[in-house]
Amino acid sequence: MNPLPPEIPAPAVILADPQLGENIGAVARAMANFGLGDLRLVRPRDGWPNARAYAVSSGATWILDGVRVFDTVAEALAGLTLVVATTARDREMAKEVLTPPEAARRLRLRAGTGAPTGLLFGSERAGLVNEDVVLADAVLTVPTDSRFSSMNIAQAALLVFYEWFRHADETPPASLDLGRFDLATKDELIGFFEQIEHELDEAGFLFPPSKRPAMVRNMRNIWQRAQLSQQDVRTMRGIVTALVHRPHARRNAERAAARAAALGPEDEGMTERPSGTGDGT
Repeated sequence: MNPLPPEIPAPAVILADPQLGENIGAVARAMANFGLGDLRLVRPRDGWPNARAYAVSSGATWILDGVRVFDTVAEALAGLTLVVATTARDREMAKEVLTPPEAARRLRLRAGTGAPTGLLFGSERAGLVNEDVVLADAVLTVPTDSRFSSMNIAQAALLVFYEWFRHADETPPASLDLGRFDLATKDELIGFFEQIEHELDEAGFLFPPSKRPAMVRNMRNIWQRAQLSQQDVRTMRGIVTALVHRPHARRNAERAAARAAALGPEDEGMTERPSGTGDGT
């Protein structure tokens, strides 16, 4: 993951009336995951500092060391120009409701001007009171199953922080690490295709002839989807060679040839049929 550009200030995180030190530590850990660093606490129930918060933070101690404690939400919001409050409840007030991606987009736009922003979270037991929500510029609600919308504060924080980070992250949506090997070239792949198809022809697998083209196409599609490296192709070609030239394979081929020679042309097709051919015998 790429770090956030240093000129874009991350939002301050304000926890109003947090009850459990474990949740404060979990929020700090999520902040560290996604590049946020300013944690503000309003009336933490068990006081501050809190040993349990440090234990759960998994090493995000620099965030906890910098915590500032306030008596009111209004004091904690001082200096911020855009604040988004998180809540799952309908507040029956004229306040714009944003999804996490839209909230992150707006926060980043404002932060891009150098203006301080903030994310406001309520207590584990009751969330935010209306008097605190009214101080925010917008409300953020995480879409959930309508049958159960309650989320742990650390869960909600992680989702919101991820969206903030994602808007600046340049990690490609998909990647394939081939180590020191490059992807196989088309001529290398075709050489492998032709080798394995030749050996399958010799073994009688690509039969009957009318179905051979479709069988070959299917096999080649399988190998194409695998995105083989040059080393992969060399390995597969070696495997095919080893299977074809293994000692007992040669012995079996020699025995089959000897039996065919002993039977003669007039006896072909009159040998005893082996059991278990699928007709119930």
